[in-house]
Amino acid sequence: MTTSPRKIAFIGAGNMTQSIVGGMVKSGYPSDLIYVSNPSPAKLEKMRDTLHVHTSQDNAEVANAADVIVLSVKPQLMADVCAALTEQVANLSEKLIVTIAAGIRIEKYRQYLGNSIRMIRVMPNTPSLVGKGMSGLVADDRVNDDDKAYITEAFDGVGATLWVANEDELDILGAVAGSGPAYFFEFMASLQKAATALGFDREKARLMVQQTALGAAEMAIASELELEDLRKQVTSKGGSTAKGVEVYQGADIDDISARAVKAAVKRNQEMAELF
Repeated sequence: MTTSPRKIAFIGAGNMTQSIVGGMVKSGYPSDLIYVSNPSPAKLEKMRDTLHVHTSQDNAEVANAADVIVLSVKPQLMADVCAALTEQVANLSEKLIVTIAAGIRIEKYRQYLGNSIRMIRVMPNTPSLVGKGMSGLVADDRVNDDDKAYITEAFDGVGATLWVANEDELDILGAVAGSGPAYFFEFMASLQKAATALGFDREKARLMVQQTALGAAEMAIASELELEDLRKQVTSKGGSTAKGVEVYQGADIDDISARAVKAAVKRNQEMAELF
């Protein structure tokens, strides 16, 4: 790490916590500075045995030991978890609070944990589970540059990070990057069905589709060209690719994507009102 490591506690040991902690340790973060709590012991035992971090079934125990608290529980459980922390954890205002729960806004956490907290919201997506995530981050005005650099480096361990200006932008990022894997899987599944309809078995069709998707993503990452220009680069005028692209353009793929993202943004905003 280039930033100074801190004692960090994860409340909740689900798949995303396991991925983030695994990425941190792989990137060189000292495992003896990482604490994880969870109600059931099975996930804790796995993390203790494989990553050599501190574990406990007591949220307050790990939170009191840490300088940074990462809230990684389901949104519907957050109010109760935070209420217990306010009663059992000393000096919450001196700790950096990070949440990876969807939907709950910083103002709500102030109601849960007190007005004096400093907080960062992080929205990781599911490819974080394989180290290829896209995490959006937003901070309140009490978070300093050292805090931001520290959290950026921690989440860089599971992919790329992008800071946004406010929580409205985080809703948009969630609609693109958070929901985006589902959009790509839907498209990939449709290509697989098209290939099987023309005679390929599902296994061979899936191999074609997933390797093509991987190759296209790697090309986009490696190239400085605009995505539209990359598309043009592999579309010979009058060729078979051009004919296929014409079908997508005829269905107005831009409008489909715009409506899908707007629908997801609207739902993100609605979910914020539920908690």
